[in-house]
Amino acid sequence: MDVSTEHRNPSSHECYLDRMARELTQRELRNESGEIMRALDRGESFVVTRRGVPVGELKPIARRRRFVNTAELLESFKQLPPIDYEQFRADVDAFVDQDPTPRD
Repeated sequence: MDVSTEHRNPSSHECYLDRMARELTQRELRNESGEIMRALDRGESFVVTRRGVPVGELKPIARRRRFVNTAELLESFKQLPPIDYEQFRADVDAFVDQDPTPRD
């Protein structure tokens, strides 16, 4: 069975393309990488094609992690209410089965 891309109908993949994603050729990816990276920063997505056939997707990362330094974290903890450790333990004991008996 020949599965080479030369024999595929280019329009046969249309249903798989994300409507929000812009189709991007392999050559455009190589030649316009800087602009593509800026577009990813703006939230744009791309479907990369080779000879009109989709071969991959470029999508921005959904969430970026933000580093929080120790001083900032400790300052945010000061705004939280104090913890009643006895009540916390009672709540945990009421909810979680902590029976040490081995299960069969």
